[in-house]
Amino acid sequence: MNAFAPMPYGTDQVTVSSMPHNLEAEQALLGSLMFDNAVFERLSDRLRGSHMYEPFHQRLFEAIEDHIRQGMLAEPTILMERFKQDPAFHEFGGLRYLADLVDRAPPAANAPDYARVIYDLALRRDLIRIGGEMIKQAPNPETPADEQIEQAEQTLYSLAETGKPSSGFVSFSTALAGAVEMAGEAYQREGKLAGLATGLNDLDRKLGGLHPSDLLILAGRPSMGKTALATNMAFNVARAYQWEPTPEGRKTVNGGVVAFYSLEMSAEQLAMRILADASGVSSDKLRKGEIDASDFGKLRDAAVEIGESPLYIDATGGISISKLAARARRLKRMEHGLDLIIVDYLQLVTTGEGGGQKNRVQEVSEITGGLKALAKELGVPIIALSQLSRQVEQREDKRPQLSDLRESGSIEQDADCVMFVYRESYYLGRAEPREGSEEHLQWQQDMDRLQGQAEVVIGKQRHGPIGIVKLAFDADTVRFGNLAHDDRYGGAFADIPE
Repeated sequence: MNAFAPMPYGTDQVTVSSMPHNLEAEQALLGSLMFDNAVFERLSDRLRGSHMYEPFHQRLFEAIEDHIRQGMLAEPTILMERFKQDPAFHEFGGLRYLADLVDRAPPAANAPDYARVIYDLALRRDLIRIGGEMIKQAPNPETPADEQIEQAEQTLYSLAETGKPSSGFVSFSTALAGAVEMAGEAYQREGKLAGLATGLNDLDRKLGGLHPSDLLILAGRPSMGKTALATNMAFNVARAYQWEPTPEGRKTVNGGVVAFYSLEMSAEQLAMRILADASGVSSDKLRKGEIDASDFGKLRDAAVEIGESPLYIDATGGISISKLAARARRLKRMEHGLDLIIVDYLQLVTTGEGGGQKNRVQEVSEITGGLKALAKELGVPIIALSQLSRQVEQREDKRPQLSDLRESGSIEQDADCVMFVYRESYYLGRAEPREGSEEHLQWQQDMDRLQGQAEVVIGKQRHGPIGIVKLAFDADTVRFGNLAHDDRYGGAFADIPE
């Protein structure tokens, strides 16, 4: 339960009489609604009965809303029947009060203005309540300060979202203008991509870049390199970041600001991988401390070069989907904004409900749904890494399929794109025949052919084709890169085998 939920009147430090309100605006709006029920359709997406200050006005608004939604006329004589047992109705004057509201009703065209005043005052009252509860909670040593801040942020965000009108219908001409604008931005962008470039050219060509509001799943078995690939993408995007000033702040023109939720590795471990990538020094040597003066010079130079890259790492273990979203919104509000979110990995995110009655499939469904909603809300692509089930290991062909996703139903459904990392050389290397045999000779030839290669299998793409993209892979620096297009590799693209 949210610690800062809005409280009933009279339970906070501000007296009810001092709460911001405007009874005249409420009366004017209620009169307009009863005079012309059509006014309601211009308010229904924003205003609720609970936004009224006077409790009887709340009930009257809800009665008007009920009648209109049921296709009934909402006027004083009909509404009177609903309030015969309501003491406040009689205290206000009964039918005469409702009739007076109609008689004094302002023009219907002014109703939205009164609604805005009522809604704004309701928000201010809730802000006072939330602020009062924050003051009461702040001295409590049992709740960490950072947790209180996140709870307050979530409550304030929920309050801001409550009255947002739903988008409703958009005319085709408006949607078409937006599509043309997106195409124009893609034409001017480096690489002519509609989405954010990952720096992996063949993958970008297949996907068209990472598109705003898309949820992309990057899955693989252990040791395939899914974290390494996600890290490479994050670093490539952040390193390419360029922006230009606008009246609203900064506008990203290339690359982007990246939020990386590392639920399995520490921020330092992730930075170590990126440093190995940027410097060309073996990550294994870095981890073991087996570096010389030359290596250290490369590391120092690389650190200076990439130190200002806008890559933000959150290594909170077991983070809940609500906290993840709150922190992403906070980053988005900063001057530089936010262009890409990466979550490593999906199965380590929690619902924050302490288990409850939900099974893991239901929890994952809630998490993937939350990530997809967050991608749409912030207008950024989200890459979520995912585990695969062990059934991959039981097949002769180890190349992953959609059915291999763990807790797969909602993952496949919510994702706009599902990609699998696959390195055939990993499995082949574990099946070495007896040395000196004909089989070993063939095995060695296959290992040579596959050396330095990896595949990204695109198993689902909502707006494009599926298939296989071949990438270069350097095991020493744990780095994925662009593959040289020569006969040795047979081209960068392939179809998924039947």
